[in-house]
Amino acid sequence: MAFSLKITLFAALSLLAACRSDPIQFHTLTPAQLTGTSRNGAQIEIELLSVPPQVDRPQIVVRQGNTGMAILETDWWGASLVDELRSALLDQMINNNPQRKLSVRLEVQRFDSIPGQYGLLDVRWRLRSSNGHEDVIGNCRSTLQTPSGPSIEELVAAQQNNVRRLAALISQAAAGTQKGCPSTNANQ
Repeated sequence: MAFSLKITLFAALSLLAACRSDPIQFHTLTPAQLTGTSRNGAQIEIELLSVPPQVDRPQIVVRQGNTGMAILETDWWGASLVDELRSALLDQMINNNPQRKLSVRLEVQRFDSIPGQYGLLDVRWRLRSSNGHEDVIGNCRSTLQTPSGPSIEELVAAQQNNVRRLAALISQAAAGTQKGCPSTNANQ
């Protein structure tokens, strides 16, 4: 009887061990250290931010080949993708003219993550003055692509770079030193 109890106990423990899943890794689009960003300016308000519904989830979604997508069950954003983007952009956008209140509306067209290849952020954005006149400063589209290594950490770092570059473009437009939209170099 003691032997059968040991076998039953061993079988139960084996089943429990087999059901154990890998731990979830959480990632963020906000870099640990903001490089070269001076927080002397006022914040640019985000009035609207939308992302494609396929990628707006806590789990990281990666492309597979030309037609496939995979939801990574053990690699998650710290929040939904739209909240991660909002937080990272707010952290990095600067309005160097605090007398002029500005807001931006962003529509992410594509947020592609391909391990071993690149992270891509394609976004249409509109910057406007929100001081009662609501003058549109610029209707722009930016497509930013950064090479990535094969790991999810490298892919997240590539997307962090894209977000940093987008925040810099919006901040550059907010400075008002040039007419039209700031130019982007697709790969960096």
